[in-house]
Amino acid sequence: MSRRCELTAKGAQVGHKVSHSNIKTKRRFLPNLVNVTFLSDALGRAVRLRVSTSALKSVDHRGGLDAYLLKARDAELSPKAVELKRAIAKKAAGAPVAAAS
Repeated sequence: MSRRCELTAKGAQVGHKVSHSNIKTKRRFLPNLVNVTFLSDALGRAVRLRVSTSALKSVDHRGGLDAYLLKARDAELSPKAVELKRAIAKKAAGAPVAAAS
């Protein structure tokens, strides 16, 4: 399993560990990934993803998984997230619009 967020495609970064004597050695900065089950209102099912905690906060801020995916650009999403976005958009387009009174 790769260390990559399935929503934002955020991955590991490389840098230096710097000692007290200023010796630089290579190290990796890994994203903080958690396994999360999101509920999709449009699909009517649970979606299990491995996402970074910053992406989790963004999903909560935008109002859920469906709203996050529909608002996000395809270029900033992972391939799995793009597939979910297409499925959600297809369901949303086929659903009848409720009339406001």
